Amino acid sequence: MTTSSPSVVTLGETMALVRTTEIGSLRHANSLAFGIGGAESNVAIGLARLGVATSWLGRVGDDSLGERIVREIRGDGVDVRAIVDPDAATGLMVKERPSAASTAVHYYRAASAGSQLRPEDLPDGWVEDASLLHITGITPLLSETARAAVHSAIDRARAAETIVSFDINYRSALASPDVAGSVLRELAERADIVFGGDEEFAILHPGTSAADAAERLREAGCATTVLKQGPDGASVLTAGSVVDSPGFTIEPVDTVGAGDAFVAGYLSALLDGQAVDAVLLRANACGAMACLVPGDWEAAPTLRDLERFLDAGSDPVRR
Repeated sequence: MTTSSPSVVTLGETMALVRTTEIGSLRHANSLAFGIGGAESNVAIGLARLGVATSWLGRVGDDSLGERIVREIRGDGVDVRAIVDPDAATGLMVKERPSAASTAVHYYRAASAGSQLRPEDLPDGWVEDASLLHITGITPLLSETARAAVHSAIDRARAAETIVSFDINYRSALASPDVAGSVLRELAERADIVFGGDEEFAILHPGTSAADAAERLREAGCATTVLKQGPDGASVLTAGSVVDSPGFTIEPVDTVGAGDAFVAGYLSALLDGQAVDAVLLRANACGAMACLVPGDWEAAPTLRDLERFLDAGSDPVRR
């Protein structure tokens, strides 16, 4: 159950998802599971489960896959602003586990409905009435119109003093580092909070460490950078301050979507007014929990799930 305020809005492409149900190549898969997935909607669902009123906006095709996406996201309490595109199909991604220690994701999204997002798709007041706008580096690399939509959302957030959160979330399938670097750096410099891993920060400023890249972002006006390090935890870097938080020891089943769950945990605790160490604790816990079940968002916890996880004692082990 979500509360009415504060609110988060996010926009981007959600695709239909097909995944193998056993370890091994798609060449030999005997059965497949069907679902949905998208970085921004993963965050929206994660936030809604943690009690934050959240809205997701995106384009879907006029097809059964689009209908499923709308139903699934709305079913988790997210306010869905779906634009149904009669001229483009809903995108598809396929996941396989070639080995117990690896996951491969294949995208079929060229000219998809989701990639046709444009500035005029954003309703009046949608960004302005929110407490926080969350965007990722995926959407602006989908198309010129999608990039324009993201910048339009940021322009409106800035004018309304709405917080802007940006997850770098680099996808090599969409653009090379040389092409993506300048696009993602411009967005990062316009955000209040930037999330990323070591390699993602390096894409923004090649040849630098994550700490150096974070410092350059702060010089450009970004107040907070959050370094995600998976099982090794995370760090929050602000002007003159670094706060580190350890991760959790778990037996991961599927790591796809863990970063989105981390962001949802972080933003929910931030909007709750919690201290930085408590914010990171929740974020790390949400990221770990997302790895315990197959799927991109299915294991995103509620506050009750989170409490049970943190009270579990020796399983999993806090380190």
